[in-house]
Amino acid sequence: MSMDFVLQSEAVETEAQPPADHGDDVARVCSLGDPARRSLYDFITGQGQSVGRDEAAAAVGISRSLAAYHLDRMVDDGLLDVSFARRTGRTGPGAGRPAKLYHRAPREFQISLPPRDYELAARLLAQAVDDERTGRARASLEDAARALGRDLAAETKQRRSQVKRAKPQAVVEEVLANRGYEPFRDAEGAIRLRNCPFHRLADTHRELICGMNLCLLEETVAGDTGLHAVLDPKPGMCCVAMLPKPRERKR
Repeated sequence: MSMDFVLQSEAVETEAQPPADHGDDVARVCSLGDPARRSLYDFITGQGQSVGRDEAAAAVGISRSLAAYHLDRMVDDGLLDVSFARRTGRTGPGAGRPAKLYHRAPREFQISLPPRDYELAARLLAQAVDDERTGRARASLEDAARALGRDLAAETKQRRSQVKRAKPQAVVEEVLANRGYEPFRDAEGAIRLRNCPFHRLADTHRELICGMNLCLLEETVAGDTGLHAVLDPKPGMCCVAMLPKPRERKR
């Protein structure tokens, strides 16, 4: 019997990481078992920008002092990082002290009991596909990604059938969230992804992994979702976005 746990992050070091101290990492991740702390972590990581203590406390319904305690503990544990900024826009004398703001830390925690190294196998397989010159291996990978995308599209369709008047794009977001993509809507109605589940592989095999991801998500939103997947990289986000399909003009 094994237990595997991955805590997603927005960015990680691209170089090989030193062996983790699993005891310390287990303690850090297990600290999220506190309901208030987990609620704060989920709120902060879901914003896409740095958040102050007052905003975080109000969002999860706890006092500012208790929020400050949990937020600073998560900084100590390497789960959050801090920055300082004046949010009033004022500068100079009388502008007040800069506010302490929190955002997700760049560190990625991977805990496996007993130890496993699935990422090493993934890196070796990705390198083998990149080195294969006929293109057959890459085509097979993209076929497999499309097959998984069709499975996710079927899951989306099934979920929609279970909820009366379910909005297709909202259900797509639920399915992608369950896969770790952390979707959100931008001002133009596109679904963008704050997290790439393949981040470290994409850093070292960008064309291969982003192409695989595009194939997967193209099939996921195929059909009557009103979306189409495109490569549209943005800083700190997944390279794929799902844009609203342009409406056909009536003749």
